[in-house]
Amino acid sequence: MANGAPSPRVVITGMGWVTPLGCDVDTVWSRLLAGESAIAPVDRFCARSFPTNFAAQVREFDLAEHIDPARHPHADLHSRYALGAASVAWKQSGLANHDALDPGRFGVYLGAGEGVLDFDAYAAANIAGWQPESHDMDMALWAKLAGEGLTPEREAEQEPNMAAAHLAREFGCEGPSFNCMTACAASTQSVGEAFELMKYGDADVMLAGGAHSMIHMLGMTGFIRLTAMSTRTDDPATAARPFDATRDGFVMGEGAGIVVLETLEHVLARGATPLAELAGYGSSADAYRITDIHPEGLGAQAAMRRALDQAGVDPSKKTQDGHPPVQYISAHGTGTLENDSIETKAVRGVFGDLAPSVPFSSVKSMMGHLIQAAGAVEMMTCVQAIRTGWVPPTMNLHNPDPACDLDYVANKSRDMNPSGGVDVAMSNGFGFGGQNDTVVVRRFER
Repeated sequence: MANGAPSPRVVITGMGWVTPLGCDVDTVWSRLLAGESAIAPVDRFCARSFPTNFAAQVREFDLAEHIDPARHPHADLHSRYALGAASVAWKQSGLANHDALDPGRFGVYLGAGEGVLDFDAYAAANIAGWQPESHDMDMALWAKLAGEGLTPEREAEQEPNMAAAHLAREFGCEGPSFNCMTACAASTQSVGEAFELMKYGDADVMLAGGAHSMIHMLGMTGFIRLTAMSTRTDDPATAARPFDATRDGFVMGEGAGIVVLETLEHVLARGATPLAELAGYGSSADAYRITDIHPEGLGAQAAMRRALDQAGVDPSKKTQDGHPPVQYISAHGTGTLENDSIETKAVRGVFGDLAPSVPFSSVKSMMGHLIQAAGAVEMMTCVQAIRTGWVPPTMNLHNPDPACDLDYVANKSRDMNPSGGVDVAMSNGFGFGGQNDTVVVRRFER
């Protein structure tokens, strides 16, 4: 802050998500605590011949239940998810009825992915332009057919900035506007960087989070070729097995998670009550390899340490009541061999001897991996843990991996209330290429 003024506290006043387990926050939370799975065979396109033919699709979403879709006639699927999630968060925040909001100090920061390619038109032009006799592409013919088949609106909606543009238009965000594409860490980063913008003094209110859908032919094919996804086609519902010795890859999901962030001063001036406080953010890069994370999780450790330091939490010391310094970690927990064991090492590196006492679970075991939307949705589970005193389980964890030896809340949700509830929670988001982001959320106290 300028002139040496203390940086403002930033709180969460609204949350909304669109997930494979549903769209209502309380309903989805109940389903997570019950250990329900949203993973099933893909029916959006014919995936029968794919080595991975299952995913966690959003099946219970109608944008018209939230806003007038006519205002966004060309919005792509992930943008519609973002609009629905943001609408729920906006209503919960109470800002919809706040006339004094300065639009110039109201921004948006998303970790939203690219839109879905107009595959049918694209493929038709490619097939028609191919000349089998010469084994070459007739580019003039291809350009003619592509121009006739592809539409400007569908092409524009593929741009990753469009979800943020739709939110800005719908809610009147005229302040800072950003979108980041840091793979699976993106919406953790978007929330964290929106938090930093507000602490610096650039905004009073931000919509932050992420949205993504890669449940389409090209999206699924890309990860199949990377051999990153589970191929357990005989039992899709239990295919996502984070930290289990039999894990064989992640399961694709989709959706959106959006939170309303406000400075505490702004909240108190309008007489509102925060859901929780966003207390710390840490970010790092592994600087190791494009395809592998650092084998000791050094980048992940750096992100966690920075977030905890900013939140004023010492990971080596118990609380005055004798509890671990963090009472819940929402794991990145993808279910890949590499990620789960290295995330475990990283948590051990940060918390040392206290690591085994920190509940640490992955909701990807139930709703799949929401890719760029994952981090925001998983941070919201931290807020729900603080609000309810319950933490969700890691499902399908029946065969302990010796390399994964922490408390993953296996197969059954846990009531933390008898031991004092959850006051501080942490959410990890780690992205392909070595991007690491962590946010720390705490119970709000004046």
